[in-house]
Amino acid sequence: MAPAEQDALAAREQLFHERIRECIICALLFASLYILCHFIITHFKKHTDFTAVHDDEDAAVNRIALGLCTFTLAVALGAVLLLPFSIISNEVLLSFPQNYYIQWLNGSLIHGLWNLVFLFSNLSLVFLMPFAYFFTESEGFAGSKKGIMARVYETSVVLLLLTLLVLGMVWVASSIVGNDAASRQSLYDLWEYYLPYLYSCISLFGVLLLLLCTPFGLSTMFTVTGKLLVKPRLLEDLDEQLSCTRLEEAAVSRRI
Repeated sequence: MAPAEQDALAAREQLFHERIRECIICALLFASLYILCHFIITHFKKHTDFTAVHDDEDAAVNRIALGLCTFTLAVALGAVLLLPFSIISNEVLLSFPQNYYIQWLNGSLIHGLWNLVFLFSNLSLVFLMPFAYFFTESEGFAGSKKGIMARVYETSVVLLLLTLLVLGMVWVASSIVGNDAASRQSLYDLWEYYLPYLYSCISLFGVLLLLLCTPFGLSTMFTVTGKLLVKPRLLEDLDEQLSCTRLEEAAVSRRI
């Protein structure tokens, strides 16, 4: 075998091992986030949710909804922690450039994590969360055989109709605003344009809601904290309190 072919084979083998390592690291990170989110949801949920259901079918539906919600929360937590993880990994690589054991914190891993988070965020936003909500509310079509699959069919149909309704409203709005064939034709590029725009718009709405609710939350938190905590009496003037007590005693004595 020629040296050039050996080098190319070695490069392909190294690339294959890097891909396998990245997949293992991503799977371990997501499994850790999923377990953490499962404990968080089961800690804050009501004791009657997902467990105290006498019907086996309802219990299975609630467990599936719990799994979908846990998956979505894990993706959201991964999206929040991805930027700090990228910054920390870059600083670690700059601090220890020759260390063999931390070379897996490379740009390819971070880029792959960003792509996976963006993909699963759109999947959770467009499909998983609406499916979980409609799945818990579904009962199956009238006249059909009861079971999990009947609920799955009803949820899929409702979700498909909702998707067509949203796409139709967007199409009409785009036609009214653009009023040309290019604006209507651009709706066919759904995956390339409109899903990122939808994700960005919902993210912007979440940020605005956070900015709106944060001051009220902080004011409520400080109000509740002020009611629960006892104010310190180290700086109080005892002579002033004694004089006030004497004045109150004198006023009560005159009334008597």
